[in-house]
Amino acid sequence: MVNRRAIFSGLLGGFAGAAAARPDSADAMPADTCDVRPVATAIDHLRDEARRQRVFWELEPVRQHQRTFLRTFNKYPDFIEVGTDIWHDIYDWHIRYTQAMTLGRDSQGRMTIMVMATTVIMRPDLGFNYIGLPYDKQ
Repeated sequence: MVNRRAIFSGLLGGFAGAAAARPDSADAMPADTCDVRPVATAIDHLRDEARRQRVFWELEPVRQHQRTFLRTFNKYPDFIEVGTDIWHDIYDWHIRYTQAMTLGRDSQGRMTIMVMATTVIMRPDLGFNYIGLPYDKQ
C-alpha cells in the first residue's frame, strides 16, 4: 500500500523538479505541449488512497475498548472514562466532520460526550492519554 506522504512527496518533488529544469532560452517548448497525464494520474491515485484510509485516528483508542466490550458482552458500554487529550480529540473529530455532539455533565460535574452508544467521561485528574475500562450502569 502506498501512503499519502509518499504520493505527496513524489508529486511535489516532480513539480519542483519541473520548475527548476525550465529553460529560459528561446527554444523552450510551448506551454500547450506539456503532458499533464502523469499529474492527473497522481491525483487520481491520491484520491483513491484517501478514500481507502478512512481511519478516524481520533476515535480509534475509544473504539478499540468499545469493540472489546462488544465482543465480551454483546453490547456497547454505557460509559468509558478518558483523559483530557483523548476527550479533546473526540470533540475535535465532531467539529472536523461536522457531526452532531451530545455534550453534558455527569453527577460529579465532569464533561461528557457521546460516541455511538457510549458516554465518554473526561477525567482531568488522570493522565492526558488515559483510557479507562468501559463499564455499564450499575
